[in-house]
Amino acid sequence: MTGIIRLARHLAEAVAAFFMFLMFATFIIQVAIRYGARIEGIAETFPFLDPNRYGWTLEFCLALWVWLIFWGCAFVVRRQDHVTFDILLLAVPRKTQRVFLTVTGLVIGIALLTSIEPTWSRFAILRLKQTATLGDLLGDWIRMRDVYIIYIIFLIAVGFRALWSAGQAAFNLGGDPLADHPGETVNDPAERNGG
Repeated sequence: MTGIIRLARHLAEAVAAFFMFLMFATFIIQVAIRYGARIEGIAETFPFLDPNRYGWTLEFCLALWVWLIFWGCAFVVRRQDHVTFDILLLAVPRKTQRVFLTVTGLVIGIALLTSIEPTWSRFAILRLKQTATLGDLLGDWIRMRDVYIIYIIFLIAVGFRALWSAGQAAFNLGGDPLADHPGETVNDPAERNGG
């Protein structure tokens, strides 16, 4: 099972890296076209270098940025990589920590999963709205809902991850829920003192 999870993680990282590559390549195209267009006669000699053909690059970079952020948070960033405020959590005994982790995991998971339907309802109008310039690159089928559908994927993935973490904390599965890696333990002064 860990081999499958590791493979899925590497695939998710590869997709995020591909998004970053596309953003960088598009940025290079923007710079080349912007400065190349200033050279006299270049657009007339090479019609494919006409700056009017590259209006899609800005919107494409913005769409890739949205996808990169939500994809990365849903599938690449690990729980321990997030910023946490754990002063209170680390100050209480281990059993209370598990209760805190269970409750917060349940609240976050349920909140994200129950927000899917209202969010999807708000996205309904976006199925009609075309993007400003991505149609030049991808064709007329692309709609604004297609650009923002990654947010629904994010809600599902992070919602289930939060519920999974709550289950791990509640039933003491997978080692120490506060450790960076399975099998590690966190130095807990309360635990050392018998708390």
